[in-house]
Amino acid sequence: MKKILAVSGGIDSMVMLFLFKDDPDAVVAHFDHGIRESSAADCAFVERVAKEYGKDFYFERANLGQNCSEESARVARYRFLRRLAKELNGKIYTAHHVDDARESAVINLLRGTGWRGLAVLNNDEIEHPLINWEKQAIYECAARNNIRFRLDQTNSDEKYLRNRVREALRFVSDEQKYTLSSLIFRQRELAHEIDAKLASISDEKYPRSLVNIDTNIASEILRAILARQNISLTRPQTKRAISAIRNYGIGKQFSLNKEKFITMGRYHFWITGGKHDKIKEHENT
Repeated sequence: MKKILAVSGGIDSMVMLFLFKDDPDAVVAHFDHGIRESSAADCAFVERVAKEYGKDFYFERANLGQNCSEESARVARYRFLRRLAKELNGKIYTAHHVDDARESAVINLLRGTGWRGLAVLNNDEIEHPLINWEKQAIYECAARNNIRFRLDQTNSDEKYLRNRVREALRFVSDEQKYTLSSLIFRQRELAHEIDAKLASISDEKYPRSLVNIDTNIASEILRAILARQNISLTRPQTKRAISAIRNYGIGKQFSLNKEKFITMGRYHFWITGGKHDKIKEHENT
């Protein structure tokens, strides 16, 4: 399988490229956002180094403009990378490291995401070979191996939330950073455990015991179950649904919307399409 190395030309991705320079399955992908005047020079630099390493080089240019948001730039970049991965039957590799994980977790907390917002960089379709690296280790690797890279001026532009968070984290103690990193990796493990559990459960009925756990985790499990039915609830609605699953008697129903209900059995519950649906379970088991 091809390894699609997402290389911007910055120090992180150039270190990643160096680590894979002798891998015959690695190719280089560069997305030029068209946000900075110097972006064309970045593309030319990455192509030149890729050819020096004997790597196939793929690129795409967009003209997103200086007022492009971080989110719009990210969406455009991953659209290109996913299309390329599909064309080459490959997997995307990015140079995100542990400092990036901390920044993303803080940003998600600021935006009010739930616990899964701490399980950052947790997409199975993307590999992060530097995820356990501190930024300082990346600098040291670049210096030790004379790795060339380009500086991105937007990385110091305070109009971007990530840059403001990065600056604030400079004043956080090493102990606090370690605590945050440990929490992130634990949440990632937990997310994988929950996803594996959900994947093993039938689409037709769900054990009521699924929600007899911490309410935050139960909320995430129920959210995933309802997503299969294209149903989305607010957090207060989700908590009320969990309470109903825990406490309602056999045959009782909890209204999710005008068309869908949670119907209770003795040990299981179902997502049903009507208030008068017949109970599917008569349990002594």
